[in-house]
Amino acid sequence: MNKLILETQISIDGYIANENGGTDWMIWNWGPNWNWDKDLQTYHTNLNKSVSNILISSQMAQEGFNAHWQQVAQDTTDTRFDFASHIVNTNKLVASRTLTKDIQIPGGWHNLSILDGNLEAEIEKLKNSNSGDIIVYGGATLVSSLINADLIDEYHLIINPVALGKGLAIFKKQANLKMVNATSFTCGIVVSHYRK
Repeated sequence: MNKLILETQISIDGYIANENGGTDWMIWNWGPNWNWDKDLQTYHTNLNKSVSNILISSQMAQEGFNAHWQQVAQDTTDTRFDFASHIVNTNKLVASRTLTKDIQIPGGWHNLSILDGNLEAEIEKLKNSNSGDIIVYGGATLVSSLINADLIDEYHLIINPVALGKGLAIFKKQANLKMVNATSFTCGIVVSHYRK
């Protein structure tokens, strides 16, 4: 059976964004200044390259997820090149009941399809197919719904050394997880890897 894997940056008090959805508190907010140390870059890139499908929210699709990584993948000298190339060439799924391929999105619909049915049923179908593991990157509403439905098999929480006090949480109820390992990196981040 295929796994659904969550990788997300999170504050030490459990938020993935501030109250306004801002992420400027993250050590790396996905921009060109990738100031993670090399070991963390490798961990992140290898995790991404281990999957065959990427699940994103409709908001991420409309905000330019495809366009952003297509642009990064054009520069072979960019430290994010391996990661970006895999994203561009990997099957991407957008969870949405409102988007259609008639709607223009930044970067177009290259390798991007729509999950427009019942999300739980669609994910279970993907898990039972021969399409390979799936990684979900967000956003908060999508991730929360997957957690609440007990669909996520592995969690890779990239814990930034920042406490926000309040913000967007992805855990809305108790989740009992099993620790696989926790790794600290010189940039100040700790990655905690859990299974359900």
